[in-house]
Amino acid sequence: METTAAREARGAEAQRLPAPPPSPAEPPAAPRARPRLVFRTQLAHGSPTGKIEGFTNVRELYAKIAEAFGIAPTEILFCTLNSHKVDMQKLLGGQIGLEDFIFAHVRGETKEVEVTKTEDALGLTITDNGAGYAFIKRIKEGSIINRIEAVCVGDSIEAINDHSIVGCRHYEVAKMLRELPKSQPFTLRLVQPKRAFDMIGQRSRGSKYPMEAKVSSGRETLRLRSGGAATVEEVPSEFEEEASRRVDDLLESYMGIRDPELASTMVETSKKTVSVQEFARHLDSVLGEFAFPDEFVVEVWAAIGEAREACG
Repeated sequence: METTAAREARGAEAQRLPAPPPSPAEPPAAPRARPRLVFRTQLAHGSPTGKIEGFTNVRELYAKIAEAFGIAPTEILFCTLNSHKVDMQKLLGGQIGLEDFIFAHVRGETKEVEVTKTEDALGLTITDNGAGYAFIKRIKEGSIINRIEAVCVGDSIEAINDHSIVGCRHYEVAKMLRELPKSQPFTLRLVQPKRAFDMIGQRSRGSKYPMEAKVSSGRETLRLRSGGAATVEEVPSEFEEEASRRVDDLLESYMGIRDPELASTMVETSKKTVSVQEFARHLDSVLGEFAFPDEFVVEVWAAIGEAREACG
């Protein structure tokens, strides 16, 4: 039987023993390294393949392409993805798939055409490259412009009646053209993209070209923003694609412009609102410079709702 003295001695011995060291804490998880985004690029009329990285918006993208090929950024009219052709279905907008191949279309010949406005609409749909150049995205069949053989899809509009419009947004150029008086001739100064041999003389989609890039987009895209840094995002959902397409169609019918990035921004804005009135207020705070009419905003809200229902 243990005596009181023995118990006290054992307690004193325990006090003299060092306390066991605390178990080591789990090391903090290392932050996930952001992948290095490198894109392949060529000049659309023909060039070696270059590689570019480190851009966050369209202006910086053009600067990187220009640096890769030793040209001025102002030489670039627009870019297409995975095709060297002047194909407006492949036009680079606000998103680039991480495996997309970028073709830069640069300035070619300058030409002047005289147009007489015999109808309210010229039959032009205008877009811009996000870096100061507005260009023709679509020509309506049977329209005034369609009857002028020299005017082609992809031509940049440099001046109207010798008034330079370089630096103007597409909606500003469309408004200028709408406001031109009827029956009074005016002059358009156009710059066509430099073309490879097999593209010369073609107004529409051409034949197969050996450097056509067969690259499918990955599951993620680089989203370019006019303000703020670019972000890597999942590809748009079926609803987002359908809603953006419908909104882009409305932009064309109401304003004579096409702008997938603008349409996508409007769809994104709609997700934060629960009524057309709230949607209108948000649009005004984000895109106030467009001064969208009320009836247009109502149409856009309805189109987005229809897309949501169609996509379940």
